[in-house]
Amino acid sequence: MAKQIWKPGNMLYPLPAVMVSVSDKAGKDNIITVAWAGTVCTNPPMVSISVRPERYSYHMIKETGEFVINLTTEKLAFATDYCGVKSGRDVDKFKEMHLTKEKAKEVQAPLILESPVNIECRVRECRELGSHHMFLAEVVAVHVDETYMDEKGKFDLNAAGLLAYSHGEYFSLGKKLGKFGYSIQKKKTKKKRL
Repeated sequence: MAKQIWKPGNMLYPLPAVMVSVSDKAGKDNIITVAWAGTVCTNPPMVSISVRPERYSYHMIKETGEFVINLTTEKLAFATDYCGVKSGRDVDKFKEMHLTKEKAKEVQAPLILESPVNIECRVRECRELGSHHMFLAEVVAVHVDETYMDEKGKFDLNAAGLLAYSHGEYFSLGKKLGKFGYSIQKKKTKKKRL
């Protein structure tokens, strides 16, 4: 198999496409779509998002030190794209996309009610790395949609129709191929009846 060598660039795909809701100190809310988001740490629970300083939401995060990561779904694909290409300087994205603001528990930024999971975050550090600045944040509360709770009380996030972003395109997640540790799991053998 032949391979080409390209100049260094970000080719780590797919990624979660998330809508990040923010609020400034005056109470103005906005949504920014971010594909550069990730898990940082389990204990304490921490995440990161990377945002260009010229983005309208950037100053809101810097000012308040808070934001909410709202997971996206197939149903939210259009709104996810819209909130990534339109500026909050020009439009009210909540209004234009008919998204419902929900009061958060620990931060001032609102949750997006239509999202199956909302992750409230408080910034611990902002690293100015180049074209994007990375906000390292501690998770201070998580909200989950009870629609995806099964009869045993287990949260089935994969039933929500999660959205992924890969090289400029949005995708729904495909079929399940396995679960963590399945490669070393012992196979069950059926006992023969005598």
